[in-house]
Amino acid sequence: AMGFSLLILFAQIRIQKITPWVPWIYLAGVILLLAVFFVGEISNGSRRWLDLGIFRFQPSEMMKLAVPMMVSKYLADQPLPPSFGRVIGALIIVLIPALLVAEEPDLGTALLITLSGIFVLWLAGTSWTIILGFIGLGGASLPIIWKLLHKYQRDRILTLLDPERDPLGAGYHIIQSKIAIGSGGIHGKGWLNGTQSHLEFLPERSTDFIFAVYSEEFGLIGALILLSIYIFILSRGTFIVAQAQGNFARLLAGSLILSFFVYIFINIGMVTG
Repeated sequence: AMGFSLLILFAQIRIQKITPWVPWIYLAGVILLLAVFFVGEISNGSRRWLDLGIFRFQPSEMMKLAVPMMVSKYLADQPLPPSFGRVIGALIIVLIPALLVAEEPDLGTALLITLSGIFVLWLAGTSWTIILGFIGLGGASLPIIWKLLHKYQRDRILTLLDPERDPLGAGYHIIQSKIAIGSGGIHGKGWLNGTQSHLEFLPERSTDFIFAVYSEEFGLIGALILLSIYIFILSRGTFIVAQAQGNFARLLAGSLILSFFVYIFINIGMVTG
C-alpha cells in the first residue's frame, strides 16, 4: 500500500520539475556517504547505515537513483553522442560515489551504482571504440582489483562459481537456497508452509533470499507468474523510454529500467546458483 501510494504520488510530478534538483540530490547523496564514515553504524562487519533516530537507511541506496539522474543531466545538457571529454566527466560522476560505497565495504552495491551510470553512457550513443577501450582497461586491471578485494569478497565470487567448494561454509546458503527452490515443485508447499525458510535454513529470507522463499511456497507456477509480472514492468518501462520527450528523460528512464532488469537478473541468478 505504501509502495503504490508513493508510485502514484511521484507519477504526478513532471520531469521538468525534477531536473533543477538533480545536482543537489547527487551532492546530498555524496555528503551522506561521507557521513557514513564518521557517524555510520556498523552492521555485519560493514559501516553502511545512518541512524536518524526515527529510522535507519543506507545512503548507497539513494545513489542508485542519484547517479543515473546526475549522469543523464550532465550528458543531456550537450549534443549527443558525447565527446571523449564528456565521457571522462561522466565517469568521474559515477566513480566518486561508487568508490565511497566500495570502501564501506559494499562491493555489490558499488558495482550496481557503476552499472547505472554506464547504462546512461551507452544509451547516449558513446562510441564503441571508447566503450571497448574502457572494457579492455577494466579487464587488464582485474588482477590488481582481485588483490585489493577483502578475503570474504573473493570467497563470495569463488562460491558463486562453485558453491560445492565449501558446502558447509561460504557455499552453504546457496545450496540451501537451491534446495528450497527445488522442493517447491510445480505447485509449491503453500503460503507460509516453506520448511527451508521457516526452519531458518535460509538467511535473510525477507530480503536477499526472498525469491527462494517465494519459489518454495508457490512453486514453478508461482515463479513463472512473478517473472511474467517483471517482464510486463520491463516492457512498460521500455515503452516509456521510446515515448520519452527530451534526452534527459530518455536517458534516465532507459538507465533505470536497465538497472531494474540487472537487479532482477542478479538476485534470481544468485539464489538459483
